[in-house]
Amino acid sequence: MRAEFQSMVDEIRESVTLLRRHLDWDAALKRLEDLNAQAEDPDLWNDSEAAQATMRERQQLVDHIDSIKRFQQELDDAVTLIELGEEAEDDDTVNEGGAALKNLLNTAQKRQVETLLSGEADSNDTYLEVHAGAGGTESQDWAEMLMRMYQRWAEQSGYKVEVIGVAYGEEAGIKAGTLLIKGHNAYGWAKTESGVHRLVRISPYDSNARRHTSFASVWVYPVVDDTIEIDIAESDVRIDTFRASGAGGQHVNTTDSAVRITHIPTNIVVQCQNERSQHKNRATAWAMLKARLYEAELKKREEEAMASAASKTEIGWGHQIRSYVLQPYQLVKDMRTGVESTNPQGVLDGDLNEFMEAALAARAYGTEKQVEDID
Repeated sequence: MRAEFQSMVDEIRESVTLLRRHLDWDAALKRLEDLNAQAEDPDLWNDSEAAQATMRERQQLVDHIDSIKRFQQELDDAVTLIELGEEAEDDDTVNEGGAALKNLLNTAQKRQVETLLSGEADSNDTYLEVHAGAGGTESQDWAEMLMRMYQRWAEQSGYKVEVIGVAYGEEAGIKAGTLLIKGHNAYGWAKTESGVHRLVRISPYDSNARRHTSFASVWVYPVVDDTIEIDIAESDVRIDTFRASGAGGQHVNTTDSAVRITHIPTNIVVQCQNERSQHKNRATAWAMLKARLYEAELKKREEEAMASAASKTEIGWGHQIRSYVLQPYQLVKDMRTGVESTNPQGVLDGDLNEFMEAALAARAYGTEKQVEDID
């Protein structure tokens, strides 16, 4: 086998070994046997809540085990294809096997990063909010660019995306927007995007074509599923209704269907206006508030756990995580990991995985840092 192919095979096999070790393969197989036995017990559903937890754990194990088995089988198939092609001196077959190896290697690298997604809510769906900073139209246009970027990333990653609500700017862009991203590990992948994002460009809104710097913040928090209980006293919230409006002040409807909920003790505010039904918007806003409170608790726990770590950094408004320079040169630079891209358009079109992977690894291994900014 060619050296380039053998190198990929070795790297993929190492990844499979790491995945099996991370899952604790033998223990996982034994646990699956136990769960299968429980699933066949006719008395299981006497306790509906316990039964659901058992079936959920069982399905997760099945998914993980089958995924690794399938990965190993695809590797064996690719190796066999290359070997058959080499024996028959059939370059097309060899190249087909080589292409399969390259795809597997890319998948293996992503799967290795996913082993870092072991947080309490990493597997959940996620909300992603974008807020324009000071600067009027400039920052509002930048906020809309960011929201589009995350929609593109989510779609390319195979996630389902819903726009929960958008507050449009007077001239262009958005003041704020919220996405709901649905899919396995959506929160785990997106969580490191929380923070301030900085744009440097020649402004399309400046008749003198001067260079402008704009800021927008991103906030990512997990959807709270049925296994997580969040108690909110009704006396702690204020609920307001208002008319939803679209771009340019156009009314989406003529009734007060949009809902805003303020959690008074924490001053957390959420709102939803994407449905014509006030009842549906209220339900969505409640779900968002529970998610925000849960994320705040997760962040509190993480900060307490990292309190003694020299690498600790705050993530939130006022802490810049990434700069996007469009003029006078082209560069996107992550301020925590030093990862760079000279293709800003590709990044703004959703090519974010390299940045996310590096940020996840830095957080997991305590190597997050603040690197020198770019002008």
